[in-house]
Amino acid sequence: MSYESQVFKIPRESEDYEECSTFVTNTVEEIIKNAIESGQNKIFINTNLKLGLPMENINKIAGPFVEAWASETFQLIADDKSNKYSLMNVEAVERLHMADVILQFKRQRKVESGVTAEVDVKATAEDIDNSGKSPNITSFARIRTAYVEDPDYIFIILSLKHRVYSTRNQESGLMDGIMEVVKYNAYDLKYISSRDLNYNPALGTGQIQVRDIHYVDIPESVRPAPGSTSNPLTCMAI
Repeated sequence: MSYESQVFKIPRESEDYEECSTFVTNTVEEIIKNAIESGQNKIFINTNLKLGLPMENINKIAGPFVEAWASETFQLIADDKSNKYSLMNVEAVERLHMADVILQFKRQRKVESGVTAEVDVKATAEDIDNSGKSPNITSFARIRTAYVEDPDYIFIILSLKHRVYSTRNQESGLMDGIMEVVKYNAYDLKYISSRDLNYNPALGTGQIQVRDIHYVDIPESVRPAPGSTSNPLTCMAI
């Protein structure tokens, strides 16, 4: 059996992939922006502590709270069937899934009437210098397989920067924690420039990492032409 005799599946995106990707990315950012500007960006944690929260380690638990906040923010919008974002459905996924939440939007296309995107929420601390440096995104093998099996697969990284502080509850006299989402960015993994990505072979089957999730370049040169196969994550040889 020779290499030349093998038949390989060549992934080809739909002509409107970039348009759909841009729509999803912009809409996700708009939803988070509106939540922040309307003051719906705080998570309140009631405690029985009198001296306050252990702020030096609070980032270890803040991530799951922020991820849950993002999922609930999307769900509250989807519950309004006439919402302006055309968000139809929100689905939380199991812990070991590549993403944290799946979003389905209503959008008229040539062959479909909707767009589905998987969103991976990455929470980073505003007051920790190295927070957001080289976070694990997903297994290279898993994301590559997903792109090959479905060239129109949209995988969005939602970066949420938060700060945490404590305040005394006037009724109980105890300290409550407040986690506040303050900044955001959303990216389609497929369009992140190669210089912003790392590959770490020492983790599992190999992990895709973003060098600095707060500073990501999306150059025009990496955006494939309609029907192109130039996705760097499917062409990349490891």
